[in-house]
Formats: sequence, structure tokens, C-alpha cells
Amino acid sequence: MRIYGNRSLTTLPGKLTRPTSSKVREALFNIWQDSIIECHWLDLCAGNGSMGAEALCRGAKEVIGIEIYGKACSLIRQNWQKCAVKNQEFKVIKGDVLKVLKTLEGRQFNHIYFDPPYASKLYQPVLEKIVTYKLLRKDGEIAVEHNPKLWQAIEINGLKIRQKKIYGNNAITFYVFKLFYNI
Repeated sequence: MRIYGNRSLTTLPGKLTRPTSSKVREALFNIWQDSIIECHWLDLCAGNGSMGAEALCRGAKEVIGIEIYGKACSLIRQNWQKCAVKNQEFKVIKGDVLKVLKTLEGRQFNHIYFDPPYASKLYQPVLEKIVTYKLLRKDGEIAVEHNPKLWQAIEINGLKIRQKKIYGNNAITFYVFKLFYNI
């Protein structure tokens, strides 16, 4: 797999993780392109870490990833090490995303990328925890990757859907704070 700057990333064999397609990755970074430099990025269900690696390559100041699979965590660290430069920080946390989010309470992120297994029941509970623990900056945004046939994005208390983009069988729904945008 290749990312921004023609950097090569390692992926796990099999279907343990599902890397975000290059089409979806490119679309997301085109949308967020003006706000990546110096941002604080949270990558939930990080898989092979391609989204966090892309954020590092594009100038994110900090990237934190949460992934439940130990082999994937090791791979993410290796991939991010290849991409990070001086003054960039990254951390990979192994664990259940719903439990680990509590440990980040008090931290705030400009961008949160959430890409769980498509058939999981994590969508609403994770979005609610992001609000509860105040992990999103007031002017920040959450991008949720999903299969629109398996999960329909809904408004979450405190979050407003800003836009939805569909790319074949994949979709990204963007959430922002309701009160900040007063929509």
C-alpha cells in the first residue's frame, strides 16, 4: 500500500484489518487538506494505520491510534515510525476502543477518524463517548467510514451531520458539534 509522498506501508495478510481504500483516503484528505498541518489526530479502529500515517505525512503534529489487535498495533507503530519526522508525536494504544476512549478524557483532537468493522455495533456508542469525554475540539470534525447498507448515520446528542459522501460501497459521514455550528 502506498500513501502520500509515495511512501510504502506494510499491511497484515488476510481480513483481520481492512485498509481504507486509496479513493476514500484521497477524498478525505482533499476535504480536510487545509486543516491537517499541526493538527491533533485520533484514529479509532486504526487497522494498519494508513489514515494516521497519511496525517503524519501531511504534517499532523500528533497522531494517536487505538486498535484492538496486537499484531496490527505493532504494524501501525512500524508504519508510523516510517512517516513521522522530528517534532511529530504518535502513540498506538492496544485495546477496546470503548474502554480506551475514557483514558483520553481531557485531550482534544482536531480530527477524529473512526473506521470500525462495518458490521460492528460500535458506531453510536463510540460517537456518544467522544461527546461525553469531550475529545473533539469545538471546531473539530469526525469522519466515520461505513458501509451505508450496514449502518445508517444518525444524529448523536451533541453532534450534527455536516455532510455524507458515498464512494461505491463505502461512505464517510462527517460530524461536527451542534452548538459550535449552531445549525
